[in-house]
Amino acid sequence: MNKTFKLCLLGIAVFITSCLVMKPENKPALFLIGDSTVRHGTKGMGDGGRWGWGDLISAYFDTTKITVKNEALGGTSSRSFMHRGRWAAVLPQIKKGDFVIMQFGHNDSSPLDDTARARGTIKGNGNESKEIYNPITKQKEVVYTYGWYIRKFIADIKAKGATPVVASLIPRNSWKNGKVSRSVDSYGQWAQQAAEQGGAYFVDLNKITADRYDQEGEQKVRATYFNNSDGTHTIEAGARVNAQSVVQGLNQLKNNPLKIYIKNN
Repeated sequence: MNKTFKLCLLGIAVFITSCLVMKPENKPALFLIGDSTVRHGTKGMGDGGRWGWGDLISAYFDTTKITVKNEALGGTSSRSFMHRGRWAAVLPQIKKGDFVIMQFGHNDSSPLDDTARARGTIKGNGNESKEIYNPITKQKEVVYTYGWYIRKFIADIKAKGATPVVASLIPRNSWKNGKVSRSVDSYGQWAQQAAEQGGAYFVDLNKITADRYDQEGEQKVRATYFNNSDGTHTIEAGARVNAQSVVQGLNQLKNNPLKIYIKNN
């Protein structure tokens, strides 16, 4: 066998191997689930000038090694995401070795059984429940605490052999005495408690972004990251800040296998 032929065979082998490595089904996936602060609009393309952080976070990952799938849905709470068909569509896609980052809370404070959305959860992290008549589904439903739903997501993800990461909700554009409002004693705290109880990683997105907001100041934050008509959803620059906060939080976690897919790590 001459040298040229050997080199040709070697080249073919390298090409075939590289193709196999690059096949999408061989790469792990990072799924994002949450509300419109994670993905705004049906396509996450800045509908109405508003962006979710999940729309921009793929820029911080090596997408030749991991696929980022933003499956968040605007208007959902942890409860409605789980029980109105969205989770049933996402969960079968998750495979062993994948990752899921979840961020809920902004819509969980809604009423439990109103005729508009009936999406609220019981405040807290315990095992309390309440049976209601859901006027949307026209059925009886047992509603649980916010923390209960987060723990259920965690359990479902771990059962698939994937790695769950819980993120606290992004801070709203709400200020008092020059400091942005935080969710220290409510959904941020409950998210952390549920993550610890369920054995998931936790990223304190609320604190990381709020610390940055306080450092930059109310005037700059209002002018740069939000529009005048919406104190919850960010414009593109604000979504980028929140995406950076998520990445910062992931990098701060110990023994987090997702870190190896972040650029410059």
